[in-house]
Amino acid sequence: MEKILIKDLSNYLESIAPLALQENFDNSGLLVGTSDTEIKGVLISLDITEEIIEEAIASNCNVIVAHHPIVFSGIKKLNGKNYVERCVIKAIRNDVALYAIHTNLDHVMGGVNAKLAEKLGLQNCRILAPKKGLVTKLITFCPIEHLEKVRSALFEAGAGAIGEYDECSFTSEGRGTFRASETANPFVGKPHERHTEAEVRLEMVLPVYAEKQVISALLKAHPYEEVAYDLLSLANTNRYIGGGMIGELPKETTEMEVLSSVKATFEVGCVRYTKLLNRRVKKIAVCGGSGSFLLNDAIAAGADMFITSDYKYHQFFDAENRIVIADIGHYESEQFTKELLFDLIRKKFSTFALRLTKINSNPINYL
Repeated sequence: MEKILIKDLSNYLESIAPLALQENFDNSGLLVGTSDTEIKGVLISLDITEEIIEEAIASNCNVIVAHHPIVFSGIKKLNGKNYVERCVIKAIRNDVALYAIHTNLDHVMGGVNAKLAEKLGLQNCRILAPKKGLVTKLITFCPIEHLEKVRSALFEAGAGAIGEYDECSFTSEGRGTFRASETANPFVGKPHERHTEAEVRLEMVLPVYAEKQVISALLKAHPYEEVAYDLLSLANTNRYIGGGMIGELPKETTEMEVLSSVKATFEVGCVRYTKLLNRRVKKIAVCGGSGSFLLNDAIAAGADMFITSDYKYHQFFDAENRIVIADIGHYESEQFTKELLFDLIRKKFSTFALRLTKINSNPINYL
């Protein structure tokens, strides 16, 4: 049976939710453990606690995949004086790797918010606040007869995808000139002589996080000793990456019916919500975890209700009778991320045990 290493799992997860998409404050990725370790079993959780690490040990799982990182900022000492230090020490002592997939999974089309929308039965979903500055244009030049080899290599490396289309490129023909030095080893032409070559200008877009692998593929496939290329940062919005999600209910319903349904579906101990506007609800915006920063986006998108968590007292006033804000709790809004991760990993790997934690790690209780 083929051995599956931690790096195989992390590479797969990062192909779905690249680490470059995480927020600056975040700390997703492999936090504890070595990437060349063989996976015996994986335990999936929302958080990493001492109790969950003990559950992994008892279940013979040497990897925990969690949504929330146990370490957000630097650790200067490991003395076991708080739960973060104790978790890291326990994981190291018992050879349990800790992997977090946090805001990078929040920001992708099929991530945390998609699962939240699915549980609410929303249709026609789209990213609520698409991100800008995540697209780069590559421009390069190559001999006409090498166009297909170079273009195919770039496609294979992740360039040329625009939304639901891939292998997108543009070419135009022209003539390039160059003169090689005496120490050069030119593919065409001779040293000290200006050479004119029929070339193709090749253009395509790529995600910023794929720049390194795409340029590596370009240099490997291109016949020239020195490859001319430009990388241009684009202001284009990537509508498949960003914060929150908005969708529509199959049919309009009342505000209280939505709130009651949410309370039951997410087993919420308490739904905190703003003044009801006595309007029918059709469009709903969602954000798993702390989502108050997306309120204006939800209003601008025409949402009738915004479902999220971690709202502070004064922030509820920001609704200003334009929308109903419903705070369902941080854990409650992200609890189905475990189910999402289970399905994603099971779809790809079948050679190791995969378990969902049985522990409710919600630190908040309701009376």
